[in-house]
Amino acid sequence: MFLKNTWYVAATPNEIDDKPLGRTICGEAIAFYRGEANKVAAVEDFCPHRGAPLSLGYVSEGKLVCGYHGLEMGCQGKTIAMPGQRVRGFPAIKSYPVVERYGFIWVWPGDPAQADEAKIPHMDWYDNPEWAYGGGLYHIACDYRLMIDNLMDLTHETYVHATSIGQKEIDETPCKTTTEGDMVVTSRFMSGIQPPPFWKMGLRANNLADDVPVDRWQICRFTPPSHVMIEVGVAHQGHGGYDAPNDKKAYSVVVDFITPETETSIHYFWGMARKFKPEDRALTATIRDGQGKIFAEDLEMLERQQKNLLAHPERALLMLNIDAGGVQSRRVLDRLIAQEAAQPSSVLAA
Repeated sequence: MFLKNTWYVAATPNEIDDKPLGRTICGEAIAFYRGEANKVAAVEDFCPHRGAPLSLGYVSEGKLVCGYHGLEMGCQGKTIAMPGQRVRGFPAIKSYPVVERYGFIWVWPGDPAQADEAKIPHMDWYDNPEWAYGGGLYHIACDYRLMIDNLMDLTHETYVHATSIGQKEIDETPCKTTTEGDMVVTSRFMSGIQPPPFWKMGLRANNLADDVPVDRWQICRFTPPSHVMIEVGVAHQGHGGYDAPNDKKAYSVVVDFITPETETSIHYFWGMARKFKPEDRALTATIRDGQGKIFAEDLEMLERQQKNLLAHPERALLMLNIDAGGVQSRRVLDRLIAQEAAQPSSVLAA
């Protein structure tokens, strides 16, 4: 069950620089490519001639050419030409609203008439000289809501990420969860603790001592359809914690775009936007590599969890206070999906 009338991250620009990209989003097979004036386009990954995947073709003069028999497709889903054939009566295939913004390719898999570019979430850190960003992409065989659960309950860090960002104080410090409209916020503030290995590195990188008590924070924000932004960081104790000046803390935002592929698989676009030493490219690479290893640990856990849930659909799962962020996020999703399903079918038709 997915929201369709919304924007999802579909790809990064470098994935479609040279050739088309085939990617399934919310159960829909889509071919992404650069059309006229290098503008990104997205159409159904289905050639109307013999059903071949258009993503296996190539781009010529802004047109997507089927790699099977040379049919040329326009960005609006209409066949333009085919060698030796009249194409006027060829049926159109679906096209999708698509936007390149903030270093990502965004797609709207629902009703094109409802696509509003103003609804793409704003990224304060993008193209901002005070920030640096590095990230990656994982394909994970799990329900997208399991990843939302994972990110909205960081208690698991103590166990899954014990050698990097986990520490016992996460377990020992209660979190607070609130719902603000369609946004769910779970926050945890820890005072006077020792930084874990990842944050020791962050402190050193910002020319700060790593062997003194710090205040640490985790503020997880879920927004539909499946975006989670997490403010994280540490500051030398006694300087205001979260509100400490930049020269007394290491502060970042963990960027999580969770795009459903199918009911049990996702494209997970992960990254970290950092507000210290933005000019240090080596540090960006080090953090990206470290974060990639951390999320690889989540990958294994989530895929094994999904297998267990599929094998035992009759089992009820326990809900604890630490699950509040995920539970509230699912309630928001359920409400919005029900609202979308209640719309007239003609509105949802693509």
